[in-house]
Amino acid sequence: QVQLVESGGGSVQPGESLRLSCAASGRTFTTYAMGWFRQAPGKEREFVAGISWSGGYTNYAVSVKGRFTISRDNAKNTVYLQMNTLKLEDTAVYYCGASAAVVAPNRSLEYDYWGQGTQVTVSS
Repeated sequence: QVQLVESGGGSVQPGESLRLSCAASGRTFTTYAMGWFRQAPGKEREFVAGISWSGGYTNYAVSVKGRFTISRDNAKNTVYLQMNTLKLEDTAVYYCGASAAVVAPNRSLEYDYWGQGTQVTVSS
């Protein structure tokens, strides 16, 4: 069993940065690949970034590649999403998920656990 709690969301202007955190409980955190997804109003949940259990492999959605960076600290049971050069279209609720896959999947149905989400609002 893994429980996930996201934090770090907020309201920013275009071009600014935010860092999201996802704290996990449970001894098996290091065996899970972790992913960040987001869901805007009226839209489906979409993949943002993923990281393997070791941190050695990361993957990103095309829309955020080069602006967002996912990382994890297994000693702290935490995964991070550094978001730079934020755009209006990045506005969404951001969720972290834990998957038993070796590499973080980009499909939400392949995730076993989810956090409650944190709101990110980018507006001018």
